[in-house]
Order: sequence, then C-alpha cells, then structure tokens
Amino acid sequence: MSSIEVLVADIRAFLPCITPDAWVEVALLHDQEPTLLIDHANCEKKAAATALALMHRYTDNPVLLNKMSRLAREELRHFEQVIKIMSARGITYEPLSASRYAQGLHKGVRRQEPERLIDTLIVGALIEARSCERFARLAPELDAELGDFYFSLLKSEARHYADYLRLAESLAGGTHLADRLDYFRGLELGLVESADTEFRFHSGPVSVHH
Repeated sequence: MSSIEVLVADIRAFLPCITPDAWVEVALLHDQEPTLLIDHANCEKKAAATALALMHRYTDNPVLLNKMSRLAREELRHFEQVIKIMSARGITYEPLSASRYAQGLHKGVRRQEPERLIDTLIVGALIEARSCERFARLAPELDAELGDFYFSLLKSEARHYADYLRLAESLAGGTHLADRLDYFRGLELGLVESADTEFRFHSGPVSVHH
C-alpha cells in the first residue's frame, strides 16, 4: 500500500462508516460543482475560525496553541486555493447555508471544563477525518485539476485529525476518551447516513431532481 492508501485506511478505521455512494453520485454532478466548491471554501474558513477560537479560549495550553496556529494557517491557505479555483471556473462566491453536520456534532459537546475542550477536540478530529475521507472518495473521479488538488489536501487533513485526537488524548483518560469517541461516532453516523434536504460537503445523501 502507498502512504496515501495507509493514511486513508487509518481514517476509515476511525470513522463510523464510509460516505454513502448516493452522496458521492450527487457530488460528482456537474451542476453541483459550484455548491461543492463554495461549501468547501466555507469549511476551510470555518476550520480556521475554530482553531483561532480555541487559541483565544485556551491560552494556558502551549501544545494546543502551536497546533491550532499551524492548523489555522493551513486552512486559510486551502481557502485561498479553493477561491482561486472558483474564480478560474467563473464560480461566484455566493452565500450558502451551513449543513446540519457540524452543528449536529457540536450539540453533543458538554458545557463544563475540561469536558467541553475534550469534546470539542473530538468533534474537530471527526470533521477533519470525514473531510479527508471525502476528498479521497472524490479525487479519482474529478477532473485533473480538482482531483490533484483534493489529493494534495489528504495529508494535511489527516494530520489535523491526528492533532485534534492527540490533544484530546492528552486531556482524557483512555476509558473516558473511548466512551466519548463512541458517543460522537454515533452522532456522526446518523448525520452522514440519514437523508439530507440539501447537498453540502458534509451533508448526508440528497435526492436531486432534474
């Protein structure tokens, strides 16, 4: 197996399920490309904002500060790359409602510390892992430019997932972390496999009528 294949296998082992084929089929429709890229840009922007918010909230954790600073810079660079591709393809960066995915995961986050941080880091790990898995599903099927770009994102998304997970491990004991991982994997499974009303990068399967 190549290093990319090993990386993707590790990600799939962490996630509760693979992305449904029905989601992939819609994502590859030509008329969904603007939505895919606009929502991808939004995801990169939100990921950077999340990292910065953690840096503001947890100033006493130097490991977290360093990891999140690097992560925010990478996500913003990815954002710039996405909007450059959109511009070249004549896609206008229009407002787009958020999917229920991230909000659905964050509903499970506890309010007291340090439990709040542990849960937030687990959610971050799941979101990054799901992004990586979807890039891997889409990349071989897309045009060369977009496919190469999505392949190029795999390693950084996988590293972000690992950073979030290691930070959670540093704060939670093994049994406690395993219980919380199981809880959030259950939430994620429901969000990914249940039917969604609109197509987004992290949505569940959507029916598109032509």
